Amino acid sequence: MTTSKRILPAAMVLLLLAGCISTTTGSATPEADETDAAELNYELGARYYNNGKYELAKDRLLLSIELDPKRAIAHSTLALTYEALDNERLATESYKAALRAEPRNFDVQNAYAVFLCRQRDFSNAKKYFEKAGGHPENDNAEVTLTNAGMCMSEQPDYAAAEAFFRQALEARSEYPDALLQLCLLKYRQQEYLVSRAFLQRFMSVSETTAGVLFLAAQIEEKLGNDRARSEYVNQLLRDFPQSDQAKRVLESG
Repeated sequence: MTTSKRILPAAMVLLLLAGCISTTTGSATPEADETDAAELNYELGARYYNNGKYELAKDRLLLSIELDPKRAIAHSTLALTYEALDNERLATESYKAALRAEPRNFDVQNAYAVFLCRQRDFSNAKKYFEKAGGHPENDNAEVTLTNAGMCMSEQPDYAAAEAFFRQALEARSEYPDALLQLCLLKYRQQEYLVSRAFLQRFMSVSETTAGVLFLAAQIEEKLGNDRARSEYVNQLLRDFPQSDQAKRVLESG
């Protein structure tokens, strides 16, 4: 099953631009003009980042920050840009600048926590995940808490990972990513009955894929349930005959 524990940057900071760049008419104060220019340059920088044009993104984001140093999202996006450019030092500085600009911004806290996790600074990552996940205005706390659990799994600290995943389910009881991560965690811990239970919950709220069927067959094999394993394998070969998982089953005999 293709399930990466690595947390993608785009999942941590909300960079997608909803709508076109706005324009204003009529007279405006110099301060308003600077604010509009800062927003315009941020939006352009974010678009360049999303399109993989990192040098252009950096230039626009630096200009946005020069015009409005308190724009935390511009600092965060610049941090992601420096990460893409393999400049860890400047990425760190930009994340810290974002936190100074808006110390209670849970999106920034989450993004910084994921960055720290990638740097294998698990202790500080956990601290910022807890801040972001516990923020009362975080309407996507289940995403933050699942990110946290995935980070703790990489340490590995399975007890902390499980605690975060269960908190994610408390925030949203049928969140598929948390259910799947708990399934995988219990599989690694050789708790196959519990792993099966979480996978069944996952399958009840998410689409069935080749990877899910392959994982289900593996769990049933560990439980010694040959009939259930065969059913999952047959469904895999029938519904996804060209998948990598089907090829693995056929190669293994």
